[in-house]
Amino acid sequence: MARRTEWPGDSADSSRAEKELSPQDPAERARAICLRLLTGTPRTRKQLADALRKREIPDEVADEVLARFEDVGLIDDAAFAGAWVESRHHGRGLARRALVRELRTKGVDAELIDEAVGQLDSEQEEATARELVDRKLRSTRGLDRDRRLRRLAGMLARKGYPEGMALRVVRQALEAEGESTDDLDPYGL
Repeated sequence: MARRTEWPGDSADSSRAEKELSPQDPAERARAICLRLLTGTPRTRKQLADALRKREIPDEVADEVLARFEDVGLIDDAAFAGAWVESRHHGRGLARRALVRELRTKGVDAELIDEAVGQLDSEQEEATARELVDRKLRSTRGLDRDRRLRRLAGMLARKGYPEGMALRVVRQALEAEGESTDDLDPYGL
């Protein structure tokens, strides 16, 4: 019967596994930490660097290990950003502005962020805003028109949609339900 090799991070108590590694070899500890963190979900280089710093891995060792992980394709911030945009836009309905903010907090380079959010065109973004409003519209029935407008536009604003687009989409949805929006001040929220 073949014996399975245990790797740090295989057990439920991965911090114990990290401690069992030789404290004299910070590079091995850094590799084990990175592999464990990458097992659950993709991460950016900055997220891994922060985790290594938190575990007191020397910066020069961390840089060397992270560079090697990038070379072999285990860390790819461009792929991370692209997948993040795809997932968060389609899954949560987030707009470009919100996606940019999230990717910045993850430590993704500005150029890579621009490329990733560039996947979304304004028509696709507006279509997603319409879907979000259509879903939320039912729960606002029975409220007065101005309150509905504020709730729906506010929901889109929290998801990063520009004010002009949010108001246009909400107005069109309310008009489709027979609400009059002729007397609305476009900036009177």
